[in-house]
Amino acid sequence: MKYYFLLILFIPCFSMGQQLADSDFDYPIEAPLFEQGKGPVVAIDQGHNNFHTLNGRYAPFARLLTKDGFRLTSLDGKLDIKKLSQIDILVISNPIHQSNLGNWVLPNPSAYTQTEIDALKNWVRKGGRLFLIADHMPFGGAAANLAEAFGFSFTNGFARFPTQQGFDTFQKTNKTILSHTVTEGVGQVMTFTGQAFQVPKKADGLLRFPNGSYSLEPDTAWRFNESTFRRDISGWYQGALLKAGKGRVAVFGEAAMFTTQLAGAQKMKVGMNTKGAEENPILLRNLMKWLSGKR
Repeated sequence: MKYYFLLILFIPCFSMGQQLADSDFDYPIEAPLFEQGKGPVVAIDQGHNNFHTLNGRYAPFARLLTKDGFRLTSLDGKLDIKKLSQIDILVISNPIHQSNLGNWVLPNPSAYTQTEIDALKNWVRKGGRLFLIADHMPFGGAAANLAEAFGFSFTNGFARFPTQQGFDTFQKTNKTILSHTVTEGVGQVMTFTGQAFQVPKKADGLLRFPNGSYSLEPDTAWRFNESTFRRDISGWYQGALLKAGKGRVAVFGEAAMFTTQLAGAQKMKVGMNTKGAEENPILLRNLMKWLSGKR
C-alpha cells in the first residue's frame, strides 16, 4: 500500500547509527532573548537512555538556546526534587526504557518510574517548566506514562499526513498550524515522522493533523505490512502547550524538528537545516520564550 511505501523510504535516513548532529548549522540571532549567560537554566535529560543529549544529537538545539542567553546543562540519573530545584526548564527528548536499547519491539515500558513522574509533576505545579518531546515508536510508548500525568495521550506509532510526499509540513494557510503567541511569525513547520497525541481540554494545540492523517503502529519499529494497525488521527496533535498550576508544559511528538542532523551515508539534512524547515527555529525560540514566561 502507498502509506507503507512512503514510510519505508525513510528507513535508511532514520537508522540509529546513522544520525549525527550537523555542527555546521548556525542560526543567526540579532536580538537574544536574554543577556548572554544570564537566562534561565535549561537542563537536557540524559539519564533515561535518551536518543538526544546535550553534546550529542541535540547539540545544535543547545547551541541555538545558548545564543539566546539560556544556560545549558545536562541532568543525569534519576529525577528527584533536589535536582529539579536547581533548574528552570527541563528538556526531555526521546527517552527509552533499558529493555528497548537496540530492541525496538513491543512492549515499550515507561522510561520513568512512578516516583520520578510524581516528582516532576509536583515540580511543574510549583512553577517548573517542562519541554517534553517523544518521537515515533518506541519513544512514544516510553514517555506515555509521563505524558498522561499531564493529561496527554500519546500514541506509539508513526504519524503521517494523508497525501504528503516526503516529510510532513504544517502550515497556517490550511490551519494545521493554529494561531497562538507561540506561532507568531511562523507560517510553516516541517516535522520528520513522529507520533500523534490527544490533548487535555485546557491545553492549547499548535500543530494539528489534517483529516485523513493516520498512525501506523507495528509491533517492531519500521516494519510494516498489511496487518499493521492503522489508526485515524484526524484532528490529533504533534505540538501543544499546557499551563499546569504555576508551571508550564510544552509537548511535541517529533524531535528532529528542533535540531539539525545528517542522516545516512548520503548525510541527508534532517531538521532545522532542511529546505522547508527554515521557520522551525522561529517556533523553537517562541517556545522557549513561552516556557521562560516572557510570552
